[in-house]
Amino acid sequence: MTKESTPWPTELRVSNDRKSLSIAFDNGERHELSAEYLRVCSPSAEVKGHAPSQKKTIPGKRNVEIMKVEPVGNYAVRIHFDDMHNSGIFSWRYFLDLGQQPEKHWGVYLEELHQKGLSRDI
Repeated sequence: MTKESTPWPTELRVSNDRKSLSIAFDNGERHELSAEYLRVCSPSAEVKGHAPSQKKTIPGKRNVEIMKVEPVGNYAVRIHFDDMHNSGIFSWRYFLDLGQQPEKHWGVYLEELHQKGLSRDI
């Protein structure tokens, strides 16, 4: 994707129950992403690490909520979760990836939980 062809967000809205975030793009795409999905796929160093070998699987986030969303320049937002995690910077491109490939990201997460004996509820 070139910068010119990258869809631009037109709306970003946290649900009333704070359990999801919807994002609409100028190409007509609209994605509803759960707070849990966003939290466990956070692009933060806490989750992703500084190298692939440092990636962490974050369990027990089924009931996490979004407290607030704040802009970071004109390219991203920082999401504040109710577990006090707020170090991930979610770019528009990353939101598109999460929205377009949920089975890839979510499937990897669920497989990592299973392999490590962890749960979405702990």
